[in-house]
Amino acid sequence: MSKARHDPVKIGIVSISDRASTGVYEDKGLPALQEWLSRALLNPITFEPRLIPDEKERISATLIELVDAGCSLVLTTGGTGPALRDVTPEATLAVADKEMPGFGEQMRQISLKFVPTAILSRQVAVIRGQSLIINLPGQPKSIAETLEGLKDADGKSVVHGIFAAVPYCVDLIGGPYMETNDEVCKAFRPKTAVRPTRC
Repeated sequence: MSKARHDPVKIGIVSISDRASTGVYEDKGLPALQEWLSRALLNPITFEPRLIPDEKERISATLIELVDAGCSLVLTTGGTGPALRDVTPEATLAVADKEMPGFGEQMRQISLKFVPTAILSRQVAVIRGQSLIINLPGQPKSIAETLEGLKDADGKSVVHGIFAAVPYCVDLIGGPYMETNDEVCKAFRPKTAVRPTRC
């Protein structure tokens, strides 16, 4: 399907890791985010990738930079646990106009289906200006699970992934109209917010 008739969207993707940012090991967060979003969205996407260390001021500055650059959605991965160097939620809240607690709540619900340690995750989501910023887990498998949700053997949704709510949230804050590949993740909008299909 052609992406030309869909609104273009700019997305910031940020991998936060001391070791990956210094080359100790290969970063897997940015490729995982880019691969999933490219499958999930029908829109033409411009990615703004960043690989940075676990430093609160640096994370906050990067989020502000991406919002100012016109990213309507910014996704971070890494730095959301209880370890001393995990400061992504604090750095995210520091730049927030509004907090969106439902995203973090749902991510933990999804992850709890797999591991009891999901209660240790501290992901948050916030709005800054006309941008939605969401902290995601650090592992590529967990990134896909939290975005996409869980399906049964017949492909029917068992637990909704958080991305189902992202396009409508972006609508409400004045961003581009995001359209999803329903086979990956079906966006939910009230009927009054659905745009007629353009040929």
